[in-house]
Amino acid sequence: MTMVSMKRTNAVWDRSNRTSTERLTASLHEIVDGGNQDLMQENANVDGRSPMGMMGKIASESARWYAVQHLLSADVRDAVEQNLMYPHDLDFYASGTTTCCQIPLGKMLKQGFNTGHGYMREPQDIKSALALASIILQANQNQQHGGQAYPMFDYDVAPYVRKTFNRHIRYMESLPLQADFDLETEAWRLTERDVYQACEAFIHNANSMHSRGGGQVPFISLNYGTDTSVEGRMLIKQFLLATQAGLGRGETPIFPIQIFKVKKGVNFDPADPNYDLYQLALQTTAQRLFPNFAFLDAPFNSQYDNGTPESEACYMGCRTRVMGNVNGDETAIGRGNLSFTSLNLVRLAMMSSSVDDFFGRLDSLLSLTVKQLRERFDYQSKKQVRDFAFLMKQGVWRGSEDLQPEDELGDILKQGTLSVGFIGLAEALVALVGSHHGQSEDARNLGMRIVSHMRMRMDEAIEATGLNFSLIATPAEGLSGKFTSRDRDDFGVRQGITDRKYYTNSFHVPVYYSLKAIDKIQIEGPFHELCNAGHITYVELDGSAKANPQALDRIVRAMAMSGIGYGSLNHPVDRCRTCGHQDTIEDSCPMCGSSGSQIERIRRITGYLVGDMDKWNSAKRKEETERVKHR
Repeated sequence: MTMVSMKRTNAVWDRSNRTSTERLTASLHEIVDGGNQDLMQENANVDGRSPMGMMGKIASESARWYAVQHLLSADVRDAVEQNLMYPHDLDFYASGTTTCCQIPLGKMLKQGFNTGHGYMREPQDIKSALALASIILQANQNQQHGGQAYPMFDYDVAPYVRKTFNRHIRYMESLPLQADFDLETEAWRLTERDVYQACEAFIHNANSMHSRGGGQVPFISLNYGTDTSVEGRMLIKQFLLATQAGLGRGETPIFPIQIFKVKKGVNFDPADPNYDLYQLALQTTAQRLFPNFAFLDAPFNSQYDNGTPESEACYMGCRTRVMGNVNGDETAIGRGNLSFTSLNLVRLAMMSSSVDDFFGRLDSLLSLTVKQLRERFDYQSKKQVRDFAFLMKQGVWRGSEDLQPEDELGDILKQGTLSVGFIGLAEALVALVGSHHGQSEDARNLGMRIVSHMRMRMDEAIEATGLNFSLIATPAEGLSGKFTSRDRDDFGVRQGITDRKYYTNSFHVPVYYSLKAIDKIQIEGPFHELCNAGHITYVELDGSAKANPQALDRIVRAMAMSGIGYGSLNHPVDRCRTCGHQDTIEDSCPMCGSSGSQIERIRRITGYLVGDMDKWNSAKRKEETERVKHR
C-alpha cells in the first residue's frame, strides 16, 4: 500500500470513527436526559431510570462503541453498519464473558461453593438448599450476560427434601410419643410444609435479589417435571402451588421462568406417575402464565435421551437450547451458549433482485457471520480462569474445576455453542414472493428452504471448525425495532414489510395475522427441528384461562403432535394494584374502578414476563397491541 493510499484509508477511518464517536456522545446525552424510551429500555428487565440502571446503560453504550470500533474486524463492522447483522451483547464483548449456562445445581450443593467471601457447605434441609440455590444464581449472573438455568431442578433438590424428612424423624424419635403415633405420616406432613415455605422463599428471592450493581434481577429458568420419586414429586407440587399463590400481595412472579418437561410414560397420560403434576402445571399456567412446556418426545430432543436425568433436553426460558456437542458429552449440564449473532433477513431480501440472488447474498453473509463468531470465540478463549472466578472455579462450567487461575479457557469453552440467529422471515418472504408463510404454501416452502439452508451451513461450519455452531430462532427484544427503523429510512415504507415498527421474530407467523391456533402450531412446528440452538412457539388466547385449563391441555397436546420443542401459552393476567382484584381487566377495575397505572398487566416478551409495560421499548409495545387472539 502506498503512502498516499494509507493516508486516504486513515482519513476514511478517522471520519468513520469521528461519526461513531458523535453518535456515542449523542446517546450518552439521551441517557442522562432520560427522554429516549427505546434507548433506556432495550431490556424490559432492567430499570434504566434507576441510578444503577443509568450508570449501567452509560457503560453499556460506551462498551458497545469500543467493541465495534476496536474488536470487530473491518468487514464485520461494515456489515453491522449496513444493518445486515447484529452481534448480540456487544457491550459484554470486551469482557469476554459467555451468554448463559445450565448450572449443575446438585453437584454444587453437594460439594459446596465459594462466592469469594467464604465457603458455603452442603445444606442439611430444603430451606437451606433453596436459599443457596438463590445465591448461586445471583453470583453467577454477574459472570455472564445472559440467563442462568437449572436443567433438572427436581432431581437436584430432591435429596434435601429427604434430608428434611429425616431430620423431622430424628427429632420426633427423641420425644415421648404414644405407641400408636404415626411417625412417618407426621414427618411427611411437616416436610411438605417446609418444602412449600422453601419454594415460596425461593420465588420471592428470584423477584427481589438484584445483580449487576442493582440494575436487574437475574434471568432465572427452572426445568422440572420428570422426577417420579416421593421427594421430587413433593417439590414440583409445592413449587407449583407457591407459584399459584403469587408474591406478597398476590402479584404474578416474573421469575423464575418455569419449564415443565412433558414426556410420555412419565407425566403426559392419565396412567403416568406424574400426570397429576402435569394437570397442576396446566392449572398454574392458567393463573400465572408459567410454566411453559418442553417436549422431550420431539425427535430432536429424544435422540439424546438415554434414560438418565442428565440426558434430558432442557431450555432457557427465552428459548435457548444446548444439547449437541462435538467436543464432549451431549448434555446441557454445565454448558451454555458462548455468543450469538442475528441476521436481518428482511434487508437482505429487499436488496435482492430474485430468490437466487437472495440465496447468494445469504451465503456470503452466513460466511461472514461464522467468521465473526469464530473471532469472538478466539477472543473469549484467551481469557483466564481468574477472570470468571465463580463460573470457572466453582464447578459451574463443565470441566473447569481442575484449572488454575492463570489457565486460558479455550479448551473448555469449546463445549459451548456459537449460534447464528435471524429476524423477519415473514417480512423477507413478503419481499421475495409477495406473501408470508401464514398466507401461502409457496411462501411456506420457501421459508423452510431458507431456514434449512441456514441450518445446513451451521452443520458445515461444525465440520470446518470443530466448534458447536448452531441455528437459533432469535429472541429479539430491542433489535427487531432497530433493524426496522433503519430499513424504513433506506427503503421507505413498504406494505407488509417495513410498514410496522417491528419485524416478526425469527420464524413466527406475524402476530397480527389471524389464524387458528392449530394452524399456527402446524406451520411453525417444522422450524423447531431446524433451529437446534433454540426455538419457541406461542399461542395467544382470547381471554383468561383460569376456568378452562382443559383448553390449555388441548393446545399443549397439539404442540406435542406437531413437532414443537418448546411452547408457551399467552393470555391476559391483570391485577388491580388498588384492591387486588385479578382477572382480565379492560379499561378499569370492575371492583373499585381504578385504571391507568393502577392496573398491572402481565405480558410475555421474548420468553419472559414483564408486569410494567412502561419498561417495554416502543416497538415491542406496538407489537403487543397488535397480537391477535388465536381461535
